[in-house]
Amino acid sequence: MDRTQGRTEQHEQPTGGSAPAAPTAPATPGTPAAAGPARVVSLTAGGFALTVNPVDGSEIEPLRPGTEPARPAKRDAAARAARTAASRPPVLPGPAAPVRPLQAREEERERLVRLLGRGRSVRLTGPAGSGRSALLDAVADRCAGLAPDGVVRLSGFGQQQPGELLHALYATVYEAERERPGRIELLARVREIGAVVLLDDLEMGGTALDELMRATPECAYLLAATPDTRAPSDDSHIEEVFLGGLGKADCLELLEAGVGRPLTDEETAWAGDLRFASEGLPLRFVQAAALLRQRDELNHSDEDDEEEEPGVFEERPRDAVHVPLPTLAEGAAPAELLASRVSESARAALRIACALGGELPHHAHLPALVGDTHADTAVAELLTCGLLTPVGTRYRLAAGVARQLEEVGYGDTASEEARTAARHYAWWTGHASVVPERVAAEADAVLAALAGADVVAAVLLARTAAPAFAASLHWEAWERVLRSGAEAARKAGEVAEQAYFHHELGVLALCEERLDRARAELETSIGLRGALADKRGTVAGRRALALVVDRETAGAAVSPPLRLEAPAPGAPAAAPEAVTVATPTTPTTPTTPAERGAAAPRVAPSAPSTASAPDSRAASEASTTRVPPVAPAAAPAVPVSAEAVTRMTPVVPVTARSETPTTLSEVFEDAFPLDPKPAPPTAPRPTAAPAPAPGRRRLVLLAGAGALAVVALGTVVSLALSSSDSAPPAQGPAVTSTPTVTAPDPTVANSGNDPAPEPPVSAPPAATPEPGQSAAPTPGRSPVRTPSRRPSSTAPNSAPPTAVSPTPTGALPTPTVTETVTPSPSATTTQTGTTTPAGSPATGG
Repeated sequence: MDRTQGRTEQHEQPTGGSAPAAPTAPATPGTPAAAGPARVVSLTAGGFALTVNPVDGSEIEPLRPGTEPARPAKRDAAARAARTAASRPPVLPGPAAPVRPLQAREEERERLVRLLGRGRSVRLTGPAGSGRSALLDAVADRCAGLAPDGVVRLSGFGQQQPGELLHALYATVYEAERERPGRIELLARVREIGAVVLLDDLEMGGTALDELMRATPECAYLLAATPDTRAPSDDSHIEEVFLGGLGKADCLELLEAGVGRPLTDEETAWAGDLRFASEGLPLRFVQAAALLRQRDELNHSDEDDEEEEPGVFEERPRDAVHVPLPTLAEGAAPAELLASRVSESARAALRIACALGGELPHHAHLPALVGDTHADTAVAELLTCGLLTPVGTRYRLAAGVARQLEEVGYGDTASEEARTAARHYAWWTGHASVVPERVAAEADAVLAALAGADVVAAVLLARTAAPAFAASLHWEAWERVLRSGAEAARKAGEVAEQAYFHHELGVLALCEERLDRARAELETSIGLRGALADKRGTVAGRRALALVVDRETAGAAVSPPLRLEAPAPGAPAAAPEAVTVATPTTPTTPTTPAERGAAAPRVAPSAPSTASAPDSRAASEASTTRVPPVAPAAAPAVPVSAEAVTRMTPVVPVTARSETPTTLSEVFEDAFPLDPKPAPPTAPRPTAAPAPAPGRRRLVLLAGAGALAVVALGTVVSLALSSSDSAPPAQGPAVTSTPTVTAPDPTVANSGNDPAPEPPVSAPPAATPEPGQSAAPTPGRSPVRTPSRRPSSTAPNSAPPTAVSPTPTGALPTPTVTETVTPSPSATTTQTGTTTPAGSPATGG
């Protein structure tokens, strides 16, 4: 019979030597025969379906559509009462222990109930042994009907972060079996909980406590903590109630209730001195009452055996020895004296508790650990003496007891006791008849045994306990046992077990959305299993790693798609998009050089559509070959609606110049911002593409602007050379693209002051030169540059300007310095880079 909750456990093997019950689940291949069939449990963890497989490692996959769990319902009053009873310490075998009265705590209890009824959270601060847990029990009875979700009892022992406390609160209020919600869903559900939460043995404070309070705004908390616990922040608005020691009269009353008889004068005086030494802590008087009861048993004061002769086989001596009252030092630190007067099984249990860091195993494990079939009664004996105190669903050594026992030698065999406990728990946690919830109740004792065992026993215990912790949703213990097991496996050289622990750590991190940790653990596991040629384990690890990659890809920022609809009225424009509004323009006649430069056609940054492809190609060719001096209005402009709005991804930043350009570079920058290559008319425009880097875009724009400026300058120069309407200047440099040689004129040379002869009437008109071709001068006329009305930036009497010849290719042009020499009476040959004979005047200035 299992006496975990005072009733028979249907899923656990009895403590006796009978054979285990036949399991209902089929056996899994590869499982050790001693442990029975593998315990495979399916869970729902956030957006994943988790299958806990103790053999090859847990398998995780996304939830399929339609298999998401429904919204959990809250438990009713009966279910909450059963859950609260299960959270209390187990009922011990044997006669029921007497109920200890609550002495002199009426004022504190009424104040706590009043504050909780107003929805205020209270922090009950008192030293260890001041009766905080007993006061919480009294407050719980008075606050049963204050909140819609009733009273929830939680234990904060060993909890430094609010995550596990929130999951425990969620599991207590909601009916969610085999389900562990994600963080977002968890926060959404606990915000709807309205309950009075009694949190005993609080160990966190500051920002962690503030996070817990913010996550549950509809809950009123009663936090029991010691003075050395970190205080809450100033903005938490938590009331403080301090719990001190008892008065002298209350201490005497508590001592008489524990002894069961009135105190003598000597005992009353001793109790007064003890109250002064212990500052009136109730725990000290519970232990003092146990000392007086043991003294009475040793003195046989409750028996009248003066007329009876002691038997031959009785071990009691014939002459009774009078046991005096304990000294004041023994009353202040009574653990050694109390342990010396209990049974041998109880002393063995104390040694086990000292080896496990103060954790006492469940009373059902003591017969196997101690070697006595009646050792389960030792827990009740130690609890009556005040050496144990309840903590959540288990018992621990009372405050100061472990230190006092270790000083007298109870910790000398700690390593041996821890190794024995580890091997016992390795067998018990791996047994198929033990449900995961029972393993979770023994989590602290199992972890303590794991920390004190040798590497071989630690690997075996971690391997069997990890799947049970995962199935019980006690994931903080799951992570701790996995890390301890991985370290122990590394020290023991067990590569296969080390790969298993790393795989489980990766799955756990993936369930908690810690993707970096999940990737590191899974890659380590895959590498180890690859070295062992474990195909099944490698495939499971790669599947989990693929989910990590998918999560990382889903969380990356994606550029918004293109939208071709008109923006909503009053809606602000998005940052990565530009709006181009097509409006009809009216031709105007430029009056200033700046306006004539700005009147040049602009090239739209967007790709042309299919309908306007011919016009766009024509405009592109005109911008690259020649520009007419005056924009003709022969072709009427196509009317465009003023409401046509096109959203597009900007190629270049749109810059608006507020000042009038004053230099030639600024004029060309305004006139020719960009000349992109026209896209094929049939190719569809791609959807949202990621914008290039700002630095690369800036370099491309600068190169394109320079190339366009060179092309425009060469076009203007070519047009100027082809025009013959205006008279050439007397002096001035001529611009050519390539060196040319002119044949000598057979006519009679004229003097330098005679006008140049007119060309023959029958001569064909000069063709307009194309960009990149040399313009041959007409006989008798020097090819000179048409005077420009724009202001020149070259100072007078300076060197002739240089001309940059455009190249038809897309490469950057190489500037070529040319010098033109006008024909003289003695020589008419003009050649680039040559001068006239001596004595001839040069017209180049």
